[in-house]
Amino acid sequence: MSIYREQLPQSRGTLFLTDGGIETTLIFHNGFDLPFFAAYPLLDSAPGRTALREYYESYLAIAVHGHQGFVLESPTWRANRDWGAELGHSESDLDCYNRLAIELLESLRKEFSVPESPIVISGCIGPRGDGYQVTSRMSGEEARQYHSHQIATFADTNADMVSAITMTYPEEAIGITLAAQHAGIPAVISFTTETDGRLPDGTILKDAIERVDEATDNGPAYYMINCAHPDHFSQALEAGEDWVKRIQGIRANASRLSHDELDACEELDDGNPEELGLQYKQLRSAFPSFSILGGCCGTDHRHIGEISHHCH
Repeated sequence: MSIYREQLPQSRGTLFLTDGGIETTLIFHNGFDLPFFAAYPLLDSAPGRTALREYYESYLAIAVHGHQGFVLESPTWRANRDWGAELGHSESDLDCYNRLAIELLESLRKEFSVPESPIVISGCIGPRGDGYQVTSRMSGEEARQYHSHQIATFADTNADMVSAITMTYPEEAIGITLAAQHAGIPAVISFTTETDGRLPDGTILKDAIERVDEATDNGPAYYMINCAHPDHFSQALEAGEDWVKRIQGIRANASRLSHDELDACEELDDGNPEELGLQYKQLRSAFPSFSILGGCCGTDHRHIGEISHHCH
């Protein structure tokens, strides 16, 4: 049975950490080839599983040292039907990968869990399409049907929740939330923004959150922002607004480059870890609801260490 599915401890406002940019770390620091940015196939091999375990261990050590909670996000951002097919994996194969990913996180939680640092396990769900741009668009019902299988698999494991990472338009987020409600597992929705603070489809962040809440009866446990630098999304935030209070998590990029510029990069832009930690501190001061802190593209344990230090 899951430990926290009925009551997520990170929703109480205490500081939780999560990991950084898993794919960029594995590619640029560990030398792995990840076709289509998919990390889950590493679960197939002993070297891959070792690399994933060591990746998570570097972050868990920071959280335990700082007496902070941690959200363990599974390496399954690409483990859905269309992306799996690109990699030659059937839905049955993907079921196995998603279950193996949660089993890995369970073993890490057993190893690192202490009362001062509760560890929440999240099944990571990625977009059906590209994480940077909207190449095709589903209705909320189409998105519910598409993502239901992966979400049901996670609900049948000991995962405490699911997180939809890098959502580019509201309808897909609506469908994921509805599928999670049907499966009986909490869902978190994380939108990405462009340099103007809008979603890749042009939707204002405020409108996206309000549309999902309206369509799902405030279904998401909370919202996050990921895969954008704080300079890009901070302009879209308004202190004291009810919709902003629904945002509890930030997973920013280390780089100030746009999504198009990042796509064209052949070298990793890992920014300035200390500067990012200080920016998180400023965000926490302006928006106290931001209590789940991690990173996205270009970030690693150095960035999360600085965030932990400055936001402790």
